[in-house]
Amino acid sequence: MKSPCSLTVICYLCLGLCSGHYAPDLITSLPGLSEMPSFQQWSGYLEAGPGHYFHYWFVESQGNPATDPVVVWLNGGPGCSSMEGFLAENGPLHLNDDGMLYLNPYSWNKVANMLYLESPAGVGYSYSDFTQSSISDNQVAEDNYQALQSFFAKFPAFRNNDFYVFGESYGGIYVPTLSAKIVKGSANFNFKGFGVGNGMTSYYLNEVTLMEFAYYHGVFGDELWALLNKNCCYQGTCNYINNTNSNCITAILPAYERLYGIGLNMYNLYASCWGGANYQERYEADLSNLFRQYQFNVPVPKVGSIPGVPRCINATAMYIWLNRDDVRQALHIPSSLPNWELCSSQVRTHYKRIYTDMAPFYQTLLKHDLRALVYNGDVDMLCNFLGSEKFVESLNKPMLKSYQPWYYNNQIAGFFNEYEKITFLTVKGAGHMVPQYKPGQALKMFQCFLSNTTYV
Repeated sequence: MKSPCSLTVICYLCLGLCSGHYAPDLITSLPGLSEMPSFQQWSGYLEAGPGHYFHYWFVESQGNPATDPVVVWLNGGPGCSSMEGFLAENGPLHLNDDGMLYLNPYSWNKVANMLYLESPAGVGYSYSDFTQSSISDNQVAEDNYQALQSFFAKFPAFRNNDFYVFGESYGGIYVPTLSAKIVKGSANFNFKGFGVGNGMTSYYLNEVTLMEFAYYHGVFGDELWALLNKNCCYQGTCNYINNTNSNCITAILPAYERLYGIGLNMYNLYASCWGGANYQERYEADLSNLFRQYQFNVPVPKVGSIPGVPRCINATAMYIWLNRDDVRQALHIPSSLPNWELCSSQVRTHYKRIYTDMAPFYQTLLKHDLRALVYNGDVDMLCNFLGSEKFVESLNKPMLKSYQPWYYNNQIAGFFNEYEKITFLTVKGAGHMVPQYKPGQALKMFQCFLSNTTYV
């Protein structure tokens, strides 16, 4: 028999106080949720360097919290909130369009304690005591590292649990730079590995392979493909990144416009563009990660009534729910902070990208006793699977298992190559946000990685 809500709240408070966990941040109720789940949750702030305060939402494992791994999750952008990961991807609570919460049966906290971190300052409900004139990859890594130290100071009972770093999209930069801080730092984390989903790992490989991806998925016709090969390739090597050949640039421009100017869903080639074939602020931000050398422009209309939510992604319910006064109170968000947005235009404007190739980080990290997973939904155009595959190949690690299928519910879920300490894996039919498009497959992938068991 289930306990009444009042008794449940009392039990949560007692557990929070008696277990050594940080009681002031304990979530005791959530608007839109009829009954609190059996696992405990906390929301509050972590100190992330001088004057920086990162909002976090931490949920215990539904298995054995005392021994299950702790995993930090970082969405990308740069400038986008990890609340998207929580409420729309791999978190335990998801939102209906009417603002009601429901339990996600494929939540990653089925097998791990999950920490969702809004990073850097200015993203979501994270904030700084002072105005930042600029922010960079290195500063984000340092701030994230400080935030993790703050987390384990609040939750010392989890310090000895195995610890992993996971992220997606521009998290392809965040994850290895933070991981490098951890292995070099003095903080005593029980760090075991990291994972990157549809990540920005190499600008060069991502853009070179995008043209191939687009042609063989029917986006380009033979005439445009022939022009690209004739003017941008020499002796089997193509350069779409910084080619100074005027004929190549002439060919790249219509290719770029075809990819991003006709209304395709860049996050999932085979999905509809929610709201119609138009652009909005976050879409422009994501496009800015591609073909940066040429500085192509695409038409972007004025931001609508819900800032930061692209028309190709339906995140309206998330925006409305997170900005409710009662939700803010339940999550311990100061009333002085402005509205939550999915992606921050201010952070994007002031962000300084430093790294365009993460191979040196991977090479260094894999010299330690760590394991890594690079996974991709195979219909994503923003960070396509071919680029990630070539990136992992370029690390020149000994191959343990050659390219082969893996399965979920007796169906092919994708393919993988297993190398020494690192695996490249595709999720069939998934777009940029793998846990959103293929939640069951994503959970199996995650569980296999954490337990170091075969994906087959």
